[in-house]
Amino acid sequence: MRILVTGGAGFIGSHVADRYINDGHRVIVVDNLTTGKLEHLNPRVQFYQLDIRDQGMEEIFAREKPEVVNHHAAQIDVRKSVMDPLFDAGVNILGMLHLLEKALKHGVSRFLFASSGGAIYGDQPENDEPASEELPFRPMSPYGVAKATGELYLNYYKIVYGLEYVALRYGNVYGPRQDPFGEAGVVAIFTEKLLADGQPLINGDGLQTRDYVYVEDVAEANALALHPKVSGAFNIGTGVEKNVNELFLNLANVTGKSAREVHGPAKPGEQRRSVLNCARARTGLSWKAQVSFEEGLRRTVEYFKKNSPQSAQRPLR
Repeated sequence: MRILVTGGAGFIGSHVADRYINDGHRVIVVDNLTTGKLEHLNPRVQFYQLDIRDQGMEEIFAREKPEVVNHHAAQIDVRKSVMDPLFDAGVNILGMLHLLEKALKHGVSRFLFASSGGAIYGDQPENDEPASEELPFRPMSPYGVAKATGELYLNYYKIVYGLEYVALRYGNVYGPRQDPFGEAGVVAIFTEKLLADGQPLINGDGLQTRDYVYVEDVAEANALALHPKVSGAFNIGTGVEKNVNELFLNLANVTGKSAREVHGPAKPGEQRRSVLNCARARTGLSWKAQVSFEEGLRRTVEYFKKNSPQSAQRPLR
């Protein structure tokens, strides 16, 4: 199968591209390298350095004739989306529309979308059950609004034009290749600090919770989403929430460091709770997270020990 992966030099997208290559597919990657890195690229992909909004996408679709688009390219910083909603919408809404129009014009049969199970549901009240796909959209950031809008557009293109789609609503994805220098990605940020004998800073009381899912499990979900009978939206998480204090203590244990638990000011508007019900993924996608939180952290720390983030190329800005 010919699969176009946008954002395929990024943290999650590069793992997805690797999985598709290993499964025998032809993979075309488009990435503008704003946050993606060349060293993440599988040597067997066909790579184009391009922004998804550029007119050059027309030539790529015409030349490569992808059967599937897997859309991971995005502006991923929630705080940046709050500071600059217009920029966020330009990338995450208009960029996706640009791809959908190209997909429609060039006969793409399936569109896979990296959505967000944390951002689109908004804050979940304490003691509520994990969020299911039936929960209404209540995003608390322009980033979440954009992800929800992307799903609404996918539904429109399916109803009107018959374009099949799968939206994978990720929990907090972590693992090898995650950027430790950005605002997002607390696992990578804490790991880099601890390994460098630095002091991680926990925002607020550290009791805010997330559903942490390992990146190879996410890549598996993207592989299963290629099946022609799979359609619609699926939460991709573990169904287990961990707070930031727990995360810090686990990482300190795995790294063998004795850093103190230090708290700073809370981030204004930060979501307090996010955890996903993944029953639909088990039944409709035949998917379940396989890597435990502890094992995922161990693998992540081992990766950063071997691939020193201090010497890594920082993202091009």
